[in-house]
Amino acid sequence: MGQGEASARGTTMEGDCLSCIKYLMFVFNFLIFLGGSFLLGVGVWVLVDPTGFREIIAANPLLFTGVYVILGMGGMLFLLGFLGCCGAIRENKCLLLFFFMLILLIFLAELAAAILAFIFREHLTREYFTKELKRHYQGYNNTDVFTSTWNAIMTTFDCCGVNSPEDFRDSLFRRINPVHAVPEACCQRASQAGELASISQEQCLTGNMMFRNNKGCYSAVVDYFELYIYVAGALAIVVLTIELFAMVFAMCLFRGIQ
Repeated sequence: MGQGEASARGTTMEGDCLSCIKYLMFVFNFLIFLGGSFLLGVGVWVLVDPTGFREIIAANPLLFTGVYVILGMGGMLFLLGFLGCCGAIRENKCLLLFFFMLILLIFLAELAAAILAFIFREHLTREYFTKELKRHYQGYNNTDVFTSTWNAIMTTFDCCGVNSPEDFRDSLFRRINPVHAVPEACCQRASQAGELASISQEQCLTGNMMFRNNKGCYSAVVDYFELYIYVAGALAIVVLTIELFAMVFAMCLFRGIQ
C-alpha cells in the first residue's frame, strides 16, 4: 500500500512538472511570436519609411537583401511561435518535434551570422569607408549605385564625407570635378529661393564652410542609430536565450508526453 501511494504521488508530481513545462513553453513561444512580429514590423517599416531611409536601402544591394532577410526571419519566428504555442497546449508530439528542428536550424543560422559579422568587422571601420569613398564616389552619376547611395546618405543625415568634407581631397570626385571642393549632396538645404539659393550653393561647392554640412557621415549615422544598435543587441541576446529555453522545454515536453 505504501509503494502504491508513493507511486501515485510520483505520478502526480510528474504530471504537475509536465504541466508546468507545458505552460512555460507556451509563454516562451508567445515571446518568440512577439519577437517575430517585431522583426516583421521593422522590415515593413524600412521598406515603406517616408523619410528617405528606403532610398538608401534600395540603392545598396547588400542592405536591400538584408531587409528581406529580416522579413524572412521575422516570418519564420512568427510561424514558429504559433506552432510552439499550439504544440504545447495540445501536447502534440509531431508539432513539438517539428518546432524543435526548425528552431535549432534558426539558432545555428543566427550563430553563423554572428561569426561572419565578427570576421568581417573590419569592413565597418572609418578607414575602410574613407578608402572606398575616395576610390569610387563620382558625385553626380546617379546611375552608379555606390554614388547614389552616398548621395542619399549625405542628403538624409545632413553630413559630408565619412569623417569630414576633407575626405574628398585627392579623391576620384575631385579628379572628375576639379572646380568643386565638395559634391552638391554636402550643401545645406537652402531656405532661400531663387538667386540667393543659387549663390549659397555655389559658395558651398567652392568650399565655403558656412554653406555646407561639416559633420562626417560616420558620426552622424552612428549617433542616429546608437540607441537602436543597443536595443537590437539586447534584443538579440534575449531572443537567443528564449530560443535555447524553448528548445529545452520542447524536448522535455516531447519526452514526457505519453
